[in-house]
Amino acid sequence: METKEILRKLVSFNTIRDNQNKEIMDYLEEYLKEYGFSTKRVNKCLIAYNDLKPNIGFLGHTDTVDYESWDGSPLELVENGDKLIGLGACDMKGGIAAILSAISNVDLNKNKIALYFTNDEEIGFEGIKDIKDYIVPNNIIIGEPTDNIPIYGTKGLLELEIEFYGIKCHSSTPDNGVSAIYECISFIDKIKNYYESDIKTNICNDFEDIPYTTMNVGMINGGETVNSVPGLCKVTMDFRIANKEDINSLENKIKELLQDYNSKLNIIKIIEPKINYSDISFIEKISSKKQSKSYLTEGSFIDKNFIILGPGPNTAHQKNEYIYKSSLLKTKELYEEIIKFYNEEEI
Repeated sequence: METKEILRKLVSFNTIRDNQNKEIMDYLEEYLKEYGFSTKRVNKCLIAYNDLKPNIGFLGHTDTVDYESWDGSPLELVENGDKLIGLGACDMKGGIAAILSAISNVDLNKNKIALYFTNDEEIGFEGIKDIKDYIVPNNIIIGEPTDNIPIYGTKGLLELEIEFYGIKCHSSTPDNGVSAIYECISFIDKIKNYYESDIKTNICNDFEDIPYTTMNVGMINGGETVNSVPGLCKVTMDFRIANKEDINSLENKIKELLQDYNSKLNIIKIIEPKINYSDISFIEKISSKKQSKSYLTEGSFIDKNFIILGPGPNTAHQKNEYIYKSSLLKTKELYEEIIKFYNEEEI
């Protein structure tokens, strides 16, 4: 089947928050069985392989983010010149379509391949956590959108939520209470000053685009009415980690600062940065460019060599998400080269 038509079918499944997870996994399983792949379901994930000792693996998530507005139906692939527009076309059903198309074009008697399709990548990474111990090949290609530029490293993550407790009272007598919002603001100011002076200056040259850990205050929620001093305020923040040691430095500093506040700290996620140094030999073979990026992928959860490589441009999480048809076809060709590189050339 033509790569574009595979993508059309994948886009038609509503996999926002894994809504049609079973349906899309059924489609993938049926497709792969036609090419002689054995399959296994692990919770909501699908594993497929044509040999028990595969030399190369491909990994992709099937879920998508939600959409707020769209010109037309987001679940219908639309062609506009070289553009292929559809929800998930970029992130990352385009990569999955290229994987499926590539395996139909290689000699499966010579090439030993494993395929891993996950759920819940957009929210909690539960899918990759479920199957990470089932991943056999030492080298994995993750089909996220990169505009066909190999990505060999991703940052880590420190994500946390803090509750600040004040003393609620009427706004006409604010001195009788303690504003939880003011407490939250005070803390944010202190941790930002620490970040600017001690963390942001810690450069990591592995990450070319933003070579330092970043800080973001994503959500603040506090108060009930305008005429009350708020007794509770919550803040959620994340740090995209460039240097592994920044995790301990930030965690220790946050705990130290919070000793001055009536508060509760909840660390939601800790993920270390990951740079693939050990085997990127095929990158030079397929591309003169290579990069590292600041975003997270499922590669952060596996103990294998990984390269992120998929079609582009990267319009993930955008209205009228799209990729270029020419880029999609190039991705399929690159996947075929990679499969042959790790199998037929016996490197």
